[in-house]
Amino acid sequence: MRLQAAVLRSYESPFTVEEVVLRTEPAVGEILVEIAGSGMCRTDLAVRRSAGRSPLPAVLGHEGAGVVVRTGDGPDAAIGVGDHVVVSFDSCGHCRNCRGAAPAYCDSFASLNLFGGREERSPRFTDATGRALAPRWFGQSSFAEYALVPARNAVRVDPTLPLELLGPLGCGFLTGAGAVLNTFAAGPGDTLVVFGAGAVGLAAVMAATAAGVLTVAVDRHPERLALAERFGATPLHAASPHLPERIRRLTDGGAQYALDTTASSSLINEALLALRPTGGLGLVARLHAPLSLEPGTLDRGRGIRHICEGDAVPGVLIPRLIGLWQAGRFPFDQLIRTYPLAGINEAERDCDAGRVVKPVLLPGRSGR
Repeated sequence: MRLQAAVLRSYESPFTVEEVVLRTEPAVGEILVEIAGSGMCRTDLAVRRSAGRSPLPAVLGHEGAGVVVRTGDGPDAAIGVGDHVVVSFDSCGHCRNCRGAAPAYCDSFASLNLFGGREERSPRFTDATGRALAPRWFGQSSFAEYALVPARNAVRVDPTLPLELLGPLGCGFLTGAGAVLNTFAAGPGDTLVVFGAGAVGLAAVMAATAAGVLTVAVDRHPERLALAERFGATPLHAASPHLPERIRRLTDGGAQYALDTTASSSLINEALLALRPTGGLGLVARLHAPLSLEPGTLDRGRGIRHICEGDAVPGVLIPRLIGLWQAGRFPFDQLIRTYPLAGINEAERDCDAGRVVKPVLLPGRSGR
């Protein structure tokens, strides 16, 4: 199958939209999805900073949504041709963590998601000249007109929904909302401070508001703070003097939970100092330097942990978030700006400059 895809050929070069060849049919347990929309996530763009650890050239993209056009299973398969699906991260389904409803901590997460997947003798993707491209990214490689994905990754959704907008529910929005609803299990009477009002942080703010949680949002961009305030949080500039003390005053003695999306060592220390005794801090961004904790940050029962993919089972959390959105309580669509696939470099520039919270690419269509 020949299709259009956005290919990243080097760590410094722009994406090129070009014809690629998919050289395999769906195997048992796989589906071919015609992509309606694919969100651009910071994890995709972080490949540029991977210092050679990510093989290139490659087709990125891991927040895809689309329509199933072919399956590798029989007519009794759980997902069939014509189904509308949101595609999330890959997992093996049989390790201890997958069996324990923790697929984000799958023993094979790295090999399946970081350019992994089904072993093959011949390349799955090649470019028009026959040169092999890296294996699929996060089980998807959805910056393309079509993606061959494990059916286990896919969550069937109502076909009347705006499918092109739903892809970010598979990762970015799932991560922020899942941290609040799953990891913290926060509810009425709880307090939360979110550091970083990007896509993940604002999803956490929306989920916290929906759950009745008193929330403070910290960021350095006034327009992001205005969004956080619109979604129910008290805004607080990251450069505010005595930041932990101000947060403690706003949260009646300290936040029970904190979520850091910035990977900033200084903000992580301030987040810990803003917690009440026994409070917990969750980190969702990958650290790029050693983390030094100041004396006293982990006193009095405070804890810190990394959160992967919002501790989510996608088939459970994605329908829950869609239900909240339909009820007007999780307005994630207000964070999205769409671009045609050919506009991927503009989308990346806008994302880096903070002009858009969540770019979504529309293969074969014009962005709004």
